[in-house]
Amino acid sequence: MTPDTAQAIALKATAFIFAEEPLRDRFLALTGIDADEIRNRISDRDFLASLLEFLMGHDPDLISFASAADIKPETIKMAWRALGGGEGHEW
Repeated sequence: MTPDTAQAIALKATAFIFAEEPLRDRFLALTGIDADEIRNRISDRDFLASLLEFLMGHDPDLISFASAADIKPETIKMAWRALGGGEGHEW
């Protein structure tokens, strides 16, 4: 998977998370970040990887996003890895 494809998937995940109020609220509560930080970090690979990791941490959310984006859940994990997921990134 190319970094550009991974970034595109992560940006779709961002839109998905923030379109769903309960999901958005949970993400914000767990990470403690605010809207300004999100805007500042939206092109940061570590931040994008953390968004995918958030979805991967709860199977119903992962499956719901995969279905909405018409991609396989495994593809989301590949995108997470392509963005550096698992390399000790921070939210």
